[in-house]
Amino acid sequence: MELNCVVRQTADDFDAVVIWLHGLGASGDDFVPALPYLELPSSAKIRFVFPNAPRIPVTINAGYVMPAWYDIISMGEQREFSVPQLLASADMLKQLIDLHIEAGIDSRRILIAGFSQGGAVAYEAVLNYPKTLAGLLALSTYFPTAERAMLGTANQSIEVMLHHGSHDEVVTPPMAQSAHNDLLRLGINVSTHYYPMGHEVCLPQLKDIGEFISRQLKLR
Repeated sequence: MELNCVVRQTADDFDAVVIWLHGLGASGDDFVPALPYLELPSSAKIRFVFPNAPRIPVTINAGYVMPAWYDIISMGEQREFSVPQLLASADMLKQLIDLHIEAGIDSRRILIAGFSQGGAVAYEAVLNYPKTLAGLLALSTYFPTAERAMLGTANQSIEVMLHHGSHDEVVTPPMAQSAHNDLLRLGINVSTHYYPMGHEVCLPQLKDIGEFISRQLKLR
């Protein structure tokens, strides 16, 4: 399945790509309004790609069909989910990365971000991707496939930044801490930042996201 994407560019002759995955029940349009708040330098030449998840029945929502990267069967810190669907979504993300590399973008200038479900998919795709990427932003998310992670050498030195709400009741702070610990176990360079918010994003966080993007893509 190919991903339908919302695309925004800071320049026609872009030389870097940020692929940003949304969460359960959302859409690729969700994070477009956040772009001005990233405070990126005016010289940045970035293509922002916001994929739309496929619409599937979601068990925890009584089987209602909605945008989702994978089915969630039960909630809780040890939540049950469809592993095959998550892996399929990760493969779609890898194919999207491949397309930009084939179009001439250096893999080291491709940065991945994911919120909630999108972050879980991003963990799986990025840490198993065979070419070096610019970085990973894991936003209000968890790392459900950590136990099966087969980290290759390409992204062993990748920078991962975790952002999480200290009041998040959907993906609880202990789930973020577990992801942090799993990344350390895998030898990944990870930093974790908490914000006084729930399952959402906030303005101070968006500025930090912009600084991470600028640093990893060497915009400043």
